[in-house]
Amino acid sequence: MADQEQDSVPKKGTANPAARESYTKAGTLFEDNKFEEAIELYSQAIKQDPMYASAYFNRALAYAIINKYDQATEDAQQVLRIEPESYDAPYVMGIIAEYKKDFDSAKEWYLRALKQNPKYEQARARLEGLTKKAGEGPTDSSDKVRVATEKNETVVQEGQLKQVKWHKSLVTFKDVVGMKKEKKLIYENIILAIKKPELLKAYGKKLGLGVLFYGPPGCGKTYFVNAIGGETQSKVIIAAINEIIDMYAGNTEKNLHAIFEQARKNTPCVIFFDEVDAMGSKRDGGGDGGGSQNFMRMAVNQFLQEMDGVEKNPEGIFIIGATNAPWDMDPALKRSGRFGEAIYIPPPDYATRKQSFIYHTRKMPLSRINFGRLARATIGFSQADIAEICDRAALIPAAEEDRTGRKRKLRMNDFFAVIKAHGGTLDEWYSMVRKDIVNKTETTVVDGKKQEVVKEGKLSPEEKNKYKALVKDVKRNSSAYMKFIKKMIRNFSIYIT
Repeated sequence: MADQEQDSVPKKGTANPAARESYTKAGTLFEDNKFEEAIELYSQAIKQDPMYASAYFNRALAYAIINKYDQATEDAQQVLRIEPESYDAPYVMGIIAEYKKDFDSAKEWYLRALKQNPKYEQARARLEGLTKKAGEGPTDSSDKVRVATEKNETVVQEGQLKQVKWHKSLVTFKDVVGMKKEKKLIYENIILAIKKPELLKAYGKKLGLGVLFYGPPGCGKTYFVNAIGGETQSKVIIAAINEIIDMYAGNTEKNLHAIFEQARKNTPCVIFFDEVDAMGSKRDGGGDGGGSQNFMRMAVNQFLQEMDGVEKNPEGIFIIGATNAPWDMDPALKRSGRFGEAIYIPPPDYATRKQSFIYHTRKMPLSRINFGRLARATIGFSQADIAEICDRAALIPAAEEDRTGRKRKLRMNDFFAVIKAHGGTLDEWYSMVRKDIVNKTETTVVDGKKQEVVKEGKLSPEEKNKYKALVKDVKRNSSAYMKFIKKMIRNFSIYIT
């Protein structure tokens, strides 16, 4: 078997003239952002010369830009088979891992690239960026996330959390573009309670211990949590649901307790439960009343006990939950004193999208960029979408420089190429959520007669009123009319003006 695998590995060699010609033509198409066409010619070059490592490498870049990660990974791995000492291929593998949100693998690939070439500044820059995002190690003020210098990491043993990682953030409201209304609500409901509790008590204001952020995915809920940490100089614990929930009885409850215990040892502290509905789901819904239902009942009960303990003795702890589906949460979690206050984090409007592009490109070498046009071209996109678009657009001239040795600045066409390939994430989400929360009329036949039955959504009348901002956005953005309007605005902005 090993011999067969060895025989399948192409040997390094010099590309033949026909393959070089196809490769050169493909490079021209790549520079014009015609990635699909470039891929065809790179494939032709590879067919003409299966040992052409550069063709595999550039095809991997093109695949990565248009989100075809499996093909990109396969090509980058083929480069490593042909040229085991390559430092470019591990760099591309790192980028692919980043796009797939596998940040640990991305770090390993960038480290491998630097091992092969310690002067590989692009790999070093991306590795440093990942370290800063994760809140590990010292950073400068431009990155905004900092971790304490002592050993601080999450430790899980046999499904149980033995130690929970926390970080200190330097993100502040200055780093949160737009969203003035949301900043005001967060300042009054959270930051004052943490920084000036005595001021609120003097006016008889009862201090809350938890706030729920709700809204579409990728619109800044997690970023707001880091901004709260920075504004209040609190430590932040990101409570990862996948680390809390465990299949063995009792472990989930112990993990929840461990998180709150860690917070008490590191006050002032903000505990952030992302996708809190996955753990605090309704205990009364459906099922057969068997193991899974009892499992979630015990998990929610433990969550309630921990929050009640904080309510009786706050000890400098504030709890923030985030969810895209607040109606799926257990009602007991949403009562006053727990996650009683709910703040809607909406998708970015035109002004916020424009400022977001300016913010995420502030360190990039830019040619003449019309940020207003980019904002119009991304109507209906989330903040996370825009951050990813800027990151991927930067890859295009970086890949060209790696291939040709020529530097250039980012152009509008770089952003448009990524926007067209990306497509945004919110349109599909709105359509999916609409099925859950909007009533619909279905026609059934009973005894040969047609009857119209109204099928209720998941929201109670009280929830429809409480989450009316989100319900309004879902109805509006999932309508056929609004989908058409957004498509027209995007196309007009990309292709016309």
